[in-house]
Amino acid sequence: MNESILFFTTFILYIISAFFYFSFLFSKKENLARIGFKFAFSGLLIHTVALIWRTVESGHAPFTNMYESLSFFAWSSILAYVIIEFKYKIRKAGPYFMLIVIALMALASSPLMPKEATPLVPALQSYWLWLHVSVTLLGEAFFAVAFITSIMYLVADSREKKGGAAKSKLSADKLDSISYRCIAIGFPLFTLGGLVFGMIWAYKAWGRYWSWDPKETWSLITLFVFALYLHTRVVMGWKGRRSAYVAIIGFLAALFTYFGVNYILSGLHSYA
Repeated sequence: MNESILFFTTFILYIISAFFYFSFLFSKKENLARIGFKFAFSGLLIHTVALIWRTVESGHAPFTNMYESLSFFAWSSILAYVIIEFKYKIRKAGPYFMLIVIALMALASSPLMPKEATPLVPALQSYWLWLHVSVTLLGEAFFAVAFITSIMYLVADSREKKGGAAKSKLSADKLDSISYRCIAIGFPLFTLGGLVFGMIWAYKAWGRYWSWDPKETWSLITLFVFALYLHTRVVMGWKGRRSAYVAIIGFLAALFTYFGVNYILSGLHSYA
């Protein structure tokens, strides 16, 4: 037994979870969604053990290269989904959300991602690494849930306006409300982890709080998009389609911050 076996077991459990969630989507049998949730939760538990194992084996945080980061992002996403699913019973979101998690796990499994744990460069040898990356990715995980529920809102709203389906337990209004709650959780986490902790760590590592590094810049852009979402919703009373579009754009900006900056733009974060 080692971390790679635990990771592979987790991957299989997430795939099985997706199978049952999609079976529920087509059959409308609630028990299939409950089974899918149990497999997702089981995967979360084993994934947690895998991350702890990786930490013990490597001697550092389990998100210092892209393989580890993708694995931790997948773990954070499942954790966020389990919390929201337990609270709001958004079972219809399960199939689509599991696809995101499976995609993250598949990328992490790719031969293109080096799996070896290597010694950290000096800038990463800090407890601020734990605070900065873990809190940021957890915030982005809630943005991912909001992304799925926002897309589902647009579909449900169009269907309800056309009279194509009666309102269900997961109506367009409820999906809109869940998206808002997810962003209300994710925004302070992303702000604290990505900006506040990141700036403090940058000062301790490089002697300056801000350097307009590409990742810093795109993190700020992402922050502004979600700040716009919350401002227009709370102050200007925006709801529904306009808010959903902003939430979707915000998550796409977060994805570019996470993936695009690493592979397209070079900077201080290029080793991540």
